[in-house]
Amino acid sequence: MNLADYGLSTERGFLAGFEPAAVTLPAELQPAREMALRLPELIPTGHLRSFLETLAKLDPAAFCASASDAELRIAMLHYSFLVQAYVWGEPGAPKALPACLAVPIWQIGQAIGQPPLLPYSSYTLENWSRFDAKGPIDLSNIHTLQHFEGGMDEAWFILVHVAIEARAGEMLLEATKLVGAAKDENAAEIERALGAMSAVWDDVNAIFDRMPERCDPYVYFHRVRPWIHGWKDNPALGEGLVYEGVAATAGKPQAFRGQTGSQSSIVPAVDALLGISHAGDPLRSFLDELHAYRPPRHRRYIEDLRAQSTLRAVVDKLANPVIRELYNDNIRKLARFRTRHLEYAATYINRQASTAAGNDPDVGTGGTPFMRYLKKHRDEAEAHLLT
Repeated sequence: MNLADYGLSTERGFLAGFEPAAVTLPAELQPAREMALRLPELIPTGHLRSFLETLAKLDPAAFCASASDAELRIAMLHYSFLVQAYVWGEPGAPKALPACLAVPIWQIGQAIGQPPLLPYSSYTLENWSRFDAKGPIDLSNIHTLQHFEGGMDEAWFILVHVAIEARAGEMLLEATKLVGAAKDENAAEIERALGAMSAVWDDVNAIFDRMPERCDPYVYFHRVRPWIHGWKDNPALGEGLVYEGVAATAGKPQAFRGQTGSQSSIVPAVDALLGISHAGDPLRSFLDELHAYRPPRHRRYIEDLRAQSTLRAVVDKLANPVIRELYNDNIRKLARFRTRHLEYAATYINRQASTAAGNDPDVGTGGTPFMRYLKKHRDEAEAHLLT
């Protein structure tokens, strides 16, 4: 396995392989881009939808056929924020998305192989830039490109995830090396790579620990979270949302899950490498469903890791206590990451209250009972410790 074959790198991990701020869009898409960048100004007016409905009804078929992956993804970034803003920007969720938004996001989503609403990839992986273009992709040198209401809490929530994704790039490289090392039963390389992964986990967990520094739970729940809900298993939108002007839907409501950190590919990739499996139940079905919300090349990386990794069996076979402990150490640190996610879910969501439309405090933005989901998968990972 080679990271470049999946559009990945050691420096960026699953983050965009291009510089998002440097991507230009054709003239016909500029009004939508400018409108999206003005969302923090438009939202307080109380009649956001009337602004968004002034956008031209475009047929982006030609753009989708000729555009680069970078251009498509930046178009998706802006249109997906506009779509979320239209749905959740005023009291009372609409039953339909106007054609000026529905047609472009549907076609762009088809072109990039992802559903037509805000995905984690747009919210995080392509929503950043560096102050110093030659500097590191870390919290001291990055900023967001696109916002809803704006402000420090929203930006910090996104940027912590960006920094985690960047730091995890080295982990993805070591994962590819471990696939080959396990195949060759190369004990020395397995020991080295597992040790390197463990060190990366320390950094990733340290970054995750910084979330409370500039993202307040109350502000998150009331000003950040409401914008990223989807319209599947969401009582505010019943059967889903009609995408006006999209012939493929035949005028029927479409249901899609909201943006969630569970769409990040880091944890499922490590699960796949380490041979961690999750029991079949409704929550496992949700996990499998989320896989389709990831960029296609990221899905393929996870699938190839799952298909090719024999690491768990080889570690068990080698019966080397140092290697076994390093393998278990990676599982423990993965479990620590999941535990922190569980703690944040409790603090930032479950303990808050809201009268806003959307999922209730016990349901995640992806439309699932997140507390049970997070705890279950944390416990299942720990159950894979080798003895």
